[in-house]
Amino acid sequence: MLYAGSFDPITNGHLDLIERSARLCDLLIVGVTENLSKSARYPVADRLRMLRLAVAHLANVETESFTGLLADYAKRRNVEAVVRGLRATMDFEYELQMAHMNARLYENGIETLFLMSSPAYSFVSSSLVSEVFTLGGDVEGLVPGPVLEYMKSIR
Repeated sequence: MLYAGSFDPITNGHLDLIERSARLCDLLIVGVTENLSKSARYPVADRLRMLRLAVAHLANVETESFTGLLADYAKRRNVEAVVRGLRATMDFEYELQMAHMNARLYENGIETLFLMSSPAYSFVSSSLVSEVFTLGGDVEGLVPGPVLEYMKSIR
């Protein structure tokens, strides 16, 4: 199973989805990718470091970065299912469109599993966390502790 995103930075909402997804499969690949529609606050190498700090306690989670189409990456890794998180109905419209496109691009189809975010994290987004952090606000409890320490160290 694959959970991919920009993770700029990884939030506790992402981590919650990773932990829940990891319970559903033998191996969960968490892929950090560039989102061409957004400008990243952190370079991919930093996002991958933060991700690895956050998931170090999960034995069946593998992390790496990739570029290009998710469907192409899924084919290379022989992934048959992608997990996506939904916070609100507006997420569903975008994610449904992406799921259909990925199924079309992946020759034999790829399944997309939607997981609802936990209510405690339904308002959390990487862009909001990043903006609050950049402006000196407190993001403790919104990102994993080791990730917050890393963010502070490279500020």
